Amino acid sequence: MTSETIAHANQDGVARITLNRPDRLNSFTAQMHEELASALDAADDDPAVRAIWLTGAGRGFCAGQDLNDRAVAPGSEPMDLGETVEKYWAPLVERLARRDKPVVCAVNGVAAGAGANVALACDIVFAARSAKFIQSFANIGLIPDTGGTWVLPRVIGQARAIGLALTAEPLSAKKAEEWGMIWKCVDDESLESESLALAKRLAAGPTRGLAATKHALRGAFQQDLSSELAHECDLMRELGFSDDYREGVSAFMEKRKPEFSGR
Repeated sequence: MTSETIAHANQDGVARITLNRPDRLNSFTAQMHEELASALDAADDDPAVRAIWLTGAGRGFCAGQDLNDRAVAPGSEPMDLGETVEKYWAPLVERLARRDKPVVCAVNGVAAGAGANVALACDIVFAARSAKFIQSFANIGLIPDTGGTWVLPRVIGQARAIGLALTAEPLSAKKAEEWGMIWKCVDDESLESESLALAKRLAAGPTRGLAATKHALRGAFQQDLSSELAHECDLMRELGFSDDYREGVSAFMEKRKPEFSGR
């Protein structure tokens, strides 16, 4: 399916979703937010979809907010940016981070502002060697929204997070990999094949267990050790009764490839 701003196709158990405003570096408008939300919800509702792959069309992944969609000038009527974040950006981060199906992101070029933090909201991030991540908010007097203030200090530490946020300097894909901000930096020509291969692998995996794993790891920041140990116990009890666990053990014992159902 293709809308005006989002291209969406399902293949091999993977929902392939592409931000599709290449003439504007895939920057977001209200319409694009709504169409991406619809594509993600459709992927959630489709039992044939077991993983999601997100990328951008053209030479960039996403330049964040399309400032033409909320243009302001000195002396003009101020705009409530908190309303925009509350209505669109925050729900988008929640949609990406909290869904059960694994989300693989392929950053094919510049990821700037909220566009960088949309990528970081995904579960596994690949980036082309030529890609760059830019926390560009400081250039227009704003903070790193779209989860930036939450995720950056957790994945790269406070010193690096503050440095990126205050200077708005571009961070190369290779450096992002070295800092632990993304999963892998790959050659430009390998980005689609490598990231899609992993998305297909996850789609064929024990998706119920994968969902529990990602949610446990994401939620562990808010738990003390005793609480997280108890949570692990509950999850292991639940997953131990699953069809996928029995299939995984049987396949291992029989030296064959497992066929997981997600049940």
